[in-house]
Amino acid sequence: MSKTVKQLKAAARPKSGKGAARAVRRDNRIPAVIYGGGEAPLGISLDHNEAQKLIFAGHFLTTLFEIEVDGKKSRVIPRDYQLDPVKDIPLHIDFMRLKEGQKIRVEVPVHVLNQDASPGIKRGGTVNVVLHAVEMLAPADAIPASVDIDLTGVEIGTSIHIKSIKLPAGCVPLDKSDFTLVTVVASSGMKDEPAAAAPAEAAAPAAKK
Repeated sequence: MSKTVKQLKAAARPKSGKGAARAVRRDNRIPAVIYGGGEAPLGISLDHNEAQKLIFAGHFLTTLFEIEVDGKKSRVIPRDYQLDPVKDIPLHIDFMRLKEGQKIRVEVPVHVLNQDASPGIKRGGTVNVVLHAVEMLAPADAIPASVDIDLTGVEIGTSIHIKSIKLPAGCVPLDKSDFTLVTVVASSGMKDEPAAAAPAEAAAPAAKK
């Protein structure tokens, strides 16, 4: 879970607009905004290298941050970021303020564990990830890093549904149905084996005549 709050220092960014944002980027910084929590939006800028490392380290959109601007700290979570379509570098980040006890809407990635302990996979089956992320409401101080699917003992033909997964207290999927996350299915080669064997079996009696 995202219990650890990472610290970030930012500079106030009084001017807005495309021209001001370009000026910020020329200084090797990333323009950003903090909004929500019953307060006015606050324009800020972050060190480019530091912010880029955080984004590409993974789990950025489910990580809590405490951003300090001119001595004032705000507890936030990233809600969106924009990347340059060519250079793939950050252009802008949106942060949302968090209040104590608040629940927020997040997408939590699905991780498949212990594939080597699945007898179905050992026999040649394959993992089919039906859903790569689960959208849910979660307490801001207890956001799961992932929804973990344990394949220990799982055979071919097994489907794993959301209601069989124990989620942290307070985490509720937005989709109320018992939707499928992962299945273990027979590989195409395994499906072809019976069909290939059938002509051989049919030929055997004919050879005896």
